[in-house]
Amino acid sequence: MDALHWWRQGDAVTQGTALLLLAMSVASWVVILWKARVMRRALADVARCTAAFWQAPSLDVAVQRLQSFDREALVLSMVFATKSIATRPDSAEQATLATSGSLSQQLTRVLRDALHGALGRLQWGQVLLATVGSTAPFVGLLGTVWGIYHALSAMAGAGQITIDRVAGPVGEALVMTAAGLAVAIPAVLAYNVFGRFIGRIEADLEGFARDLRELLVDTAPPQGRVGMTERVET
Repeated sequence: MDALHWWRQGDAVTQGTALLLLAMSVASWVVILWKARVMRRALADVARCTAAFWQAPSLDVAVQRLQSFDREALVLSMVFATKSIATRPDSAEQATLATSGSLSQQLTRVLRDALHGALGRLQWGQVLLATVGSTAPFVGLLGTVWGIYHALSAMAGAGQITIDRVAGPVGEALVMTAAGLAVAIPAVLAYNVFGRFIGRIEADLEGFARDLRELLVDTAPPQGRVGMTERVET
């Protein structure tokens, strides 16, 4: 009943601020729950995928194993990218700027692009959490200041002012500050925790990408290493 009374007594600014905080809270919690699921799967999958890859007897067998392990396609995207380079025929008709470099250069480029794509999927929602965590307290403070001003303006024309008449409206306005903090604190905590997890996964993916590149360069046939460079020289 008190909450409905506060809602009815508030003007458009107060109600709009409350709705904005509610929307920010719902959006942040949706992102938090979604990212918690993604982080849990990614942390387990990356470790299993790297172990399964290096235990595979060939690249084709490794791809088949990763398809059942890598639910977020973090490691698999890099393997697919390098597999297309390693198995591509070295023909002059297919010469382009993308294929004019050495095998090492091409692998570096495709692995970098695949790594950026994987990290982009992991970092999705981080901007929203950071925005909510930094702006929600100020939105709540705006609602508090406006609510106090609105309450004092209404009491100014009511004649005699007592502490009983001031405490109720001002206390209701201060609820907006608490609401802003309640929205911001989970977003900030989630942003920091997810950022730490993303950093761990990024380090593992970068290490795997470096090892994969060195493996393919060292095991490539000699003509595959220099053929592309010879096309440029001729």
